[in-house]
Amino acid sequence: MENPSLKISVIVPVYNVEHYLAKCLDSLVNQSLQNIEIIVVNDGSKDGSKNIIQEYSEKYPDKIKAFTKENGGLSDARNFGIDRATGDYLGFVDSDDYVSKTMFEEMMNLAEKHDAEMVICNIQKVDEDENVTRKLPQIPNMPEKIDLKTHFSVFSDLSYFACNKLFKKELFAHKRFKKEVHFEDIQLIPQLLLECKTIAQTQNFHYQYLERVDSISKTHNERGLDILKAVEDVENFFKTSKYSSKTKELQGFQILEGVYTFLAYLAFVKNETQFYKMSQELEDFIGKRDVKMKDILCYSRFGKNYLLSLPLKKKIFYLLFFTGQKKMIRNLM
Repeated sequence: MENPSLKISVIVPVYNVEHYLAKCLDSLVNQSLQNIEIIVVNDGSKDGSKNIIQEYSEKYPDKIKAFTKENGGLSDARNFGIDRATGDYLGFVDSDDYVSKTMFEEMMNLAEKHDAEMVICNIQKVDEDENVTRKLPQIPNMPEKIDLKTHFSVFSDLSYFACNKLFKKELFAHKRFKKEVHFEDIQLIPQLLLECKTIAQTQNFHYQYLERVDSISKTHNERGLDILKAVEDVENFFKTSKYSSKTKELQGFQILEGVYTFLAYLAFVKNETQFYKMSQELEDFIGKRDVKMKDILCYSRFGKNYLLSLPLKKKIFYLLFFTGQKKMIRNLM
C-alpha cells in the first residue's frame, strides 16, 4: 500500500523534444502513485517543447512544476531539478522516453518494504510505433532484496543508467551529476551505489527507452574517452568507500565499463585518427590497471561468460581488437 506521507520527485530534463514530450509527460501524470511531483526542466529548448510544458503545467498544476533555464546540458538540467526536489525519493526520466503506469508506485513500495536506498527496474527498447525491439533485464539472477555486503557482485554486473532507478534523496546530499561530460551516469551512479547497504529490484519492464531514428546516426568521436575518465572517478571514490576491499568486483567494473562499454562505442568511430588515438588510450588504461587478457576474456556477468553471450559481430570485433588486428577492424567498419 502506498504511504501517503511519502513523495517521489521525478526529474525530466527537456531539450528540443517536441515530438516525444507529450507521451513522456502523459506517462508521468497518469502514474498510479498519487503523491508525485514532476519537475520539468526546459534546458533552453529552441523548438515547441516550451509550449507543451506550459500546457501540461496549467492542466496538472498539482503535479507538474515547470522551470526554464539557459542550456547547460543534461547533467546541469538534472542537477537543477535535484536542487528543487521536495520528495523523499528521486527518479529521472528522459523526455523522449516513457514509463509504465505502476512504475513509481511499485518501486517506492519496494524501497519502503526492504529499506532500500536504491530500487531498479528492467528496461525495454521501443521504436516510434511502440514495438519492443529489445528487452534489457537488469539483474536477472538476484532476489528482490539485495544486501550489498553479501551480493556485491552486482557492482560489476549492473548497467548504470540513471533512468530505471529510484533513489533515496539522501544519496544526493553531497553528490551531483558531473557537468560538461558525456557518460555522466557511468560516472555518478556507481558512486551512489557505493553509499548503499541495500538495494531492491523488480523484474517488471517499467522503463520504455525510445530508439529514435534521428539518434542512431549520432557521431561517435573522442567524447567516448569520457567513459575512461568516468571509470577513473569511480575508482577514486571506491578507495574511500566501505567496499574498498572488494577488489575483484572493482576489476569486473573496470572490465565491463572501461573495456567492453568503451569498445562498443569505439566500434562506431569512423575517423581513423580518432580510432587509433582512442585505441591507444584504452591500451594504456588496461596496462595501468594491470588487467590481464585472461581476466577480460573470462569476465563473467550474471554468472555467465560475457564475451560468449554477445552477438557474433560484437564477438568478432572484440576478439580482433584483443589480438591486435586493428587494421582488419578498420576494413570491416
